[in-house]
Amino acid sequence: MAAVYKSLSKPDGTKQPERLSKVNGTTKNRQRVLILTSRGVTYRHDAKLDTKTKLYQLNELADLHNCNNVFFFEARKAKDLYLWMSKAPNGPTVKMHVQNIHTMEELGLKGNCLRGSRPVLSFDATFDSQPHLLVIKELLLHIFGVPKGAHKTKPFVDHVMSFTIADGRIWTRCYHISETESSRTTENGVNGEKKSSSSKRTQETDVQLEEIGPKFVLTPIVILESSFGGPVIYDNKEFVSPNQLRADVRRATASKRIMRSGQGEDRKFKRGELGLKTEGGKKKPKDPLDARQLFT
Repeated sequence: MAAVYKSLSKPDGTKQPERLSKVNGTTKNRQRVLILTSRGVTYRHDAKLDTKTKLYQLNELADLHNCNNVFFFEARKAKDLYLWMSKAPNGPTVKMHVQNIHTMEELGLKGNCLRGSRPVLSFDATFDSQPHLLVIKELLLHIFGVPKGAHKTKPFVDHVMSFTIADGRIWTRCYHISETESSRTTENGVNGEKKSSSSKRTQETDVQLEEIGPKFVLTPIVILESSFGGPVIYDNKEFVSPNQLRADVRRATASKRIMRSGQGEDRKFKRGELGLKTEGGKKKPKDPLDARQLFT
């Protein structure tokens, strides 16, 4: 069983999480993520992995770049996008199908967060109900959780990343924390009399969440014990691949076309039996003395 799976099964919470380590007596979050895509992803114009079968090579790349997390996007047929999240080099690995992707540029929402700010990760309570969801939650914490004092990050938090489970999928949304100051005047009097001299002005802060994007939906497919390999510890039996869905649509369209052509043949045969066409449903031969034949 994977190390994360073992740590989650222990009821004793005295042990520190795997993502934390002690350096000079202080606890620090030592997490580095390798983000890579396969060929077929045209949005990013950086280096891409040239193979889709030998994914174990990502462990070597993560070791070369001193990364202990892998975030790999795999594009297939220029239509389907899959996401691999792995804890290198020992695992586990989660493969998910990415759907309904909307970027910040596409949405054009009014919310905005500063570059380099740290997010607050919000998880649905359903993540604590099943073991495979606990594994996914731990991987999301390792990958999206920005440690305090990390390189090129700001020392404050101004946006929230929400992970919600509905209909067997993980719905991801990003919100900007908007704070506005609202003032109110309170008057204190004696025996119900108002005194303007004793008025006090207090400041309050209204906190609102404004969606900024991006947003996408993740469907878990399989969880492997090791990093890009090993035995399967979870398999989603309800997942239907996009290839199967497209094949079903093509098969349904073809059956409608075959049914329509068969109805046309039956119609011709019935018209021939009723004598509506003397040639039994076949086209009449062209008359050589027809004006359309003589003057063409």
